Amino acid sequence: MRALLLASITLAVPAAAQDHDAHASHAMPSASDAQTGPEDDAHAERGSMEQEGMDHSAMDHSSMDHSKMDHGSTDHSQMDHGTMDHSAMDHGASATLQASGPPPRAFEGPEHAADTIYGTEAMAPSREAVARENGEFTGGTIMLERLEARIVDGEDLYLWDAQGWYGGDIDKLWFKSEGEGAFGSNVESAEVQALWSHAIGPWFDVQAGARYNFEPDSRGHAVLGLQGLAPYMFEVDAAAFLADTGDVTARIEAEYDQRITQRLILQPRAEVNLSAQDVAARNLGSGVTSIEAGVRLRYEIAREFAPYIGVGYEAKLGETADIARADGEDPDSFSLLLGLRAWF
Repeated sequence: MRALLLASITLAVPAAAQDHDAHASHAMPSASDAQTGPEDDAHAERGSMEQEGMDHSAMDHSSMDHSKMDHGSTDHSQMDHGTMDHSAMDHGASATLQASGPPPRAFEGPEHAADTIYGTEAMAPSREAVARENGEFTGGTIMLERLEARIVDGEDLYLWDAQGWYGGDIDKLWFKSEGEGAFGSNVESAEVQALWSHAIGPWFDVQAGARYNFEPDSRGHAVLGLQGLAPYMFEVDAAAFLADTGDVTARIEAEYDQRITQRLILQPRAEVNLSAQDVAARNLGSGVTSIEAGVRLRYEIAREFAPYIGVGYEAKLGETADIARADGEDPDSFSLLLGLRAWF
């Protein structure tokens, strides 16, 4: 009898020393478990031993009531989500909801919901303002780009260069005028242009219309040009002119505003004139006929009113310069510029 008792104790001691850490992920001991007696420990030990031999693959999970399961103790950090097949999941309900769009009831009532609160008449002015800001704007401006005196050795000159427009964001009626002469003398050159301007993008307008020269001779031209803002904020105005006599000429202007302060602006400016053929009546040769370059420093007393000073250089080139020399003229000259830039 004693031998049988000793054999039972010998078998029980190794069993009590088994490592239960492998089962820690299934359930952590609670405070109530800590108060269980030896009999409960024995039952738990037997349950652990039985689970090791259970074949979970043969269990029928369809009849299990998962709503009674305690998911709070599940360790999701140990789960392998990489092997989950999301392609088998049914996303059709979500796609159907998105494709169906808003319910028909959403389109009931007035077109503008604010009218039900404030009234149609009260909302009309605000609605018109929004429409103007989004493509229905109509307005205009007049810009006096240059009204200046040119102090040159032996002769003082004056010059004007003005333009303006009226219309909307896409189409405008544009006009331009420029000319020059000597103080105390007749106007040497004067022209006016009337153009239709159409936006071909956010930066440039294509312009077409007519130009008429009053001086030095009366002559009409057809005009086709491009005006806008080039990369690096250069303002560009380029146009080709077909005279009623068949002569073809062109002009390219570019300028850039470099702000030194909020009111002090330095503006480099250049102009190039070209002719496709000799024009004897205008003392022009073919090719590049002349260039004009200058820099102006203006101060904006107000945004609409800015006097300036500067220095300019003019030169006739090629055959045009030869014609000027033959007539006893100096083909190039420097000048001091005093002027005004304004708009309204």
